[in-house]
Amino acid sequence: MSGHGDHPGGGSRAARRSRRLRRIPLPVRGAAYYVCFLAFLLVLLPWVAHRLAERLAPWRLELGRGRAAGWVMLAAGWLLYTIASVVLMRRGGGAYVEFDPPQRFVTAGPYRWCRNPIAACVLAMLLGEALAFSSLGILLLALAAALLAHLQIVLLEEPLLRKRFGQAYLDYLARVPRWIPRPPRGAPP
Repeated sequence: MSGHGDHPGGGSRAARRSRRLRRIPLPVRGAAYYVCFLAFLLVLLPWVAHRLAERLAPWRLELGRGRAAGWVMLAAGWLLYTIASVVLMRRGGGAYVEFDPPQRFVTAGPYRWCRNPIAACVLAMLLGEALAFSSLGILLLALAAALLAHLQIVLLEEPLLRKRFGQAYLDYLARVPRWIPRPPRGAPP
């Protein structure tokens, strides 16, 4: 016993939490993560960012008819985000959250085109929202989110996936771009 959450008959606290989560059917867990994550990232944070910018910024970003492009980007990002989430849950056997990750390495569907389609879609949705609402605050939020997502992926996620999936993941890194989607090349995943 290490003293760091180990329990004589049940393993670590994280392992027990994972077992409890797995008792809940994956579609139910996935739907809960989906709704909560999107409500936080596309409603609460943008609302706060927009309100702060309205109060603090001396000028306003106004796009007029260009707002329609934002709505299209938001809708396309949402659709692709949904597809990527479903593919990850069905093929990976887990969700896209750190505490309930997929159990299998997924390289199909949108993951053939981009290593991080969920994160890329979130960024596209935030940018679309910034354009749709002509919001400087949401634009700044999208830029901050892009930096944070990049750091999280490069410093945390990719090293964990290298360790977990070994050579298969290294081959995937060589074939599939991190952010900007492109048609698959090389051997099929």
